[in-house]
Amino acid sequence: MDVIELARELGKAIQQDERFLAMQIARQNSDNDDELQQLIGEFNLKRMAINNEAAKENRDEAKLQQLNSELRETYAKVMQNKNMNAYNEAKELMDNMLKRINAIISISAEGGDPEIADLTEDTCGGSCSSCAGCH
Repeated sequence: MDVIELARELGKAIQQDERFLAMQIARQNSDNDDELQQLIGEFNLKRMAINNEAAKENRDEAKLQQLNSELRETYAKVMQNKNMNAYNEAKELMDNMLKRINAIISISAEGGDPEIADLTEDTCGGSCSSCAGCH
């Protein structure tokens, strides 16, 4: 079996993992939560209104402050929603698993022992956005 076939097998195993399944259920529950979807829609509209006002040549700072306040209130409501909380928790567990898998693969690809390779604080997580530079 070549490495691409092994990667596909890993993909299948990930889709059978309880963390993946929990995230899928949490995503579906969030998608089916009408109140949550309405709040997310409100949040997006407020964000667009802020962007539109900020782009104006003669923007109204008081209006921007009001829109920002409304945006924060809407965001707080979104984050207090039980389905959003469940999704965020499930996604964090899934993301941590993927970081660990990526660390094992990356360390192995650099010649490290796959049997002991694992995620550590100084291991590359695969996302350059949080990186201070490769070692």
